[in-house]
Amino acid sequence: MTINRLTQQIQFIIEIDRLKQVLRQTLLVDGSRQENSAEHSWHLAVMAMTLAEYAPVEVDIFHAIKMLLIHDLVEIDAGDTFCYDVQANSSKAEKELQAASRLFGILPPDISSELRLLWDEFEVGETPTAKFAAALDRIQPLLHNQQTKGGTWRIHGIKRDQVMKRVAPVETGAPQLWPFVLQLIDDCAAAGYLG
Repeated sequence: MTINRLTQQIQFIIEIDRLKQVLRQTLLVDGSRQENSAEHSWHLAVMAMTLAEYAPVEVDIFHAIKMLLIHDLVEIDAGDTFCYDVQANSSKAEKELQAASRLFGILPPDISSELRLLWDEFEVGETPTAKFAAALDRIQPLLHNQQTKGGTWRIHGIKRDQVMKRVAPVETGAPQLWPFVLQLIDDCAAAGYLG
């Protein structure tokens, strides 16, 4: 171990604490406040462990957990972009690429490469594991909105067709969970949580 290597690792660990300051639009299930991106990532990692039995057989759950823990680190620089904000999403990819280069660049090259590959895999979303991770990333806010009686959806006037488009990756990423997602959306629409 070299002092420089440890210094880089500690610097990264301190830097990622800033993710706790990045607020998302999603409300906590008790509706008391917005969740932050660090809480979101932790929640998704635990979801991956809890819902592992519904993952397609080719999914590597530990790999998915690692992806979910780092997928939003770029929001430290890029901020959280509300998924239904079309204009803000037009520049999201470029901001996040720059953030990934800076943040993962803090680390020693071997760890930097490992984390960047995980982040890139999640962003590209082509592997079964990345698709499963992305599916969970779509289900979690859905659950929060159901629990808060439409919380963020009501605040922003979100319609059922927008939610259906947003959760579409669940159908291929976690097909066993797709019927649950459809039922949940039907229930939310029937309760008046969606426009």
